[in-house]
Amino acid sequence: MSSTDDYDKLSKEERETRDKEDREREAAEQAALPYSWTQELGEVDIIVPVPRGTRGRDLNVVIQKKKLSVGLKGKEPILSGELCKDIKIEDSTWTLEDQQSVLIHLEKLNKQRWWENVLTHHPKIDTTKIQPENSKLSDLDGETRGMVEKMMFDNQQKQMGKPTSDELKKMEALKKFQEAHPELDFSQAKIS
Repeated sequence: MSSTDDYDKLSKEERETRDKEDREREAAEQAALPYSWTQELGEVDIIVPVPRGTRGRDLNVVIQKKKLSVGLKGKEPILSGELCKDIKIEDSTWTLEDQQSVLIHLEKLNKQRWWENVLTHHPKIDTTKIQPENSKLSDLDGETRGMVEKMMFDNQQKQMGKPTSDELKKMEALKKFQEAHPELDFSQAKIS
């Protein structure tokens, strides 16, 4: 029996307890890493603490499509390994901030998937529990924005018991047809 089957059989209180324990375990595992990280659907940002006074020339940072390594020259890397997913190298960058932390910005190749971890050998997070920030309609491209606005309008119309945008278009087309053909009798017509 899989753990999701077990989870489905738990009561609401047991689920909440398990979720809380899982979040605490995840937080402890993530806190033990030599870096911190955040993500949005299209990008991952990593902060790697380095000794105060570190200069850019003291660092050895390697960003490849499937690999990441950060460390001080001549020493063992602070982090090194295979990335859990591919990145766009040309859009990924790193900077040294206040001579004490390396900020790494990785652009995801697949902007539709959450990452479970940064490096494959590090602990995973449960991506099904991620609650993304709400995006604004203005953040969307024109076509997507139009589609979302149409869906919102249709949903609002349905809640009020009114016709959706598609139904309104059909009704308008029928009205124009009836006006163009007054000789036809539509009184007994059943139109869906």
